Amino acid sequence: MRVFLIVVLFVWTGMHIYVFWRASSVPVIARYIPRGVLWAVACILWMSYFAARILEHLGTGTLARSLEVVGANWIGVLFLLLVALLVVDIVTVFGFLFPRLASSLRGWALVAGGVLCVVAFVQGLRAPVVQNYEVHLAGLPASSDGTVLILASDFHLGTLLGKDWLAARIDQIQAQRPDIVVFGGDIVEGDDPSERELLPLLRRLSAPLGVWAVTGNHEFHAGGLERGTSLLEDTGFHVLHDRWAEVKPGLVLAGVDDLTSRRRAGEAGNFIGQALAGRPPGAATVLVSHTPWELGIAARAGVGLVLASHTHEGQIWPFGYLVRLTYPFLAGRYEVDGMTVIICRGTGTWGPRMRLWRRGEIVRVTLRTGMK
Repeated sequence: MRVFLIVVLFVWTGMHIYVFWRASSVPVIARYIPRGVLWAVACILWMSYFAARILEHLGTGTLARSLEVVGANWIGVLFLLLVALLVVDIVTVFGFLFPRLASSLRGWALVAGGVLCVVAFVQGLRAPVVQNYEVHLAGLPASSDGTVLILASDFHLGTLLGKDWLAARIDQIQAQRPDIVVFGGDIVEGDDPSERELLPLLRRLSAPLGVWAVTGNHEFHAGGLERGTSLLEDTGFHVLHDRWAEVKPGLVLAGVDDLTSRRRAGEAGNFIGQALAGRPPGAATVLVSHTPWELGIAARAGVGLVLASHTHEGQIWPFGYLVRLTYPFLAGRYEVDGMTVIICRGTGTWGPRMRLWRRGEIVRVTLRTGMK
């Protein structure tokens, strides 16, 4: 984790240096904004997110929340400005070709980046869509045909996503008349005190076959796995902590704790096998895993459907291309060795309230008997 934080800090600093260095070469900016002022703004924005976290722990709530809103959204704005400027630098070979034109083009790149930011904010503020799927499961009894399962994930409850947003999502889920509700992890941000006030609202959720959850990496951030699990259990969720449950005769719901966090912690083992051990033979099995990894293991174990999340589909284009390097199954529906995989692109947002291009989603799965 220490190495990870160092890398993040290095990248974060480099992004600021690049964007403000290139912005300072734009004629209109160079003419009207002194370099000292420009770099002072860069330093303030660079430290805004970190300062919010420090102030939050010191108990300065209002100031900390204001800084977090600025700092979190600046992450997305900075990224889009960087991408737009980088395109110009690649085309002009970093200004070696057509140097005068390159300076003007950088100005237009900042405008283009600003337009993309507006679009991303609009998409991020819109309500998530309900994405419908129909999945045929071998072994599913005829009495369970038509069972409706709702998957919601990556709420990241905290300062940026509060009571009003959460209440609307609860109403949206309940309107689907689900038989089962499953949360795919990262319900909380993990380091935001306001989440304790928000979680009790989730007790309004109900479904005939239960409300279930698995841990995500942010539940690990909430003070370790035990505390993260306790937060979910205290909210009223049945936590699938490397285990399975027969929610209805012939229908098994299984879950594993977050695989990404376990890899970072150096843990090794067949966690999916552990979660599935001893389940009724021949039962239709749905596996929930925050991280879409080890899908081949799940398929060989006889799982019919895997539900996953975590990737946010990159959240802000074109970041998804980088995410795909680590998580090849990015979002949507896949088939792996005869097993169906559905990856939710996230119901909420992490960091900036921005999405480019597609907004968040709630996944609605109708389970059907037999093979497709």
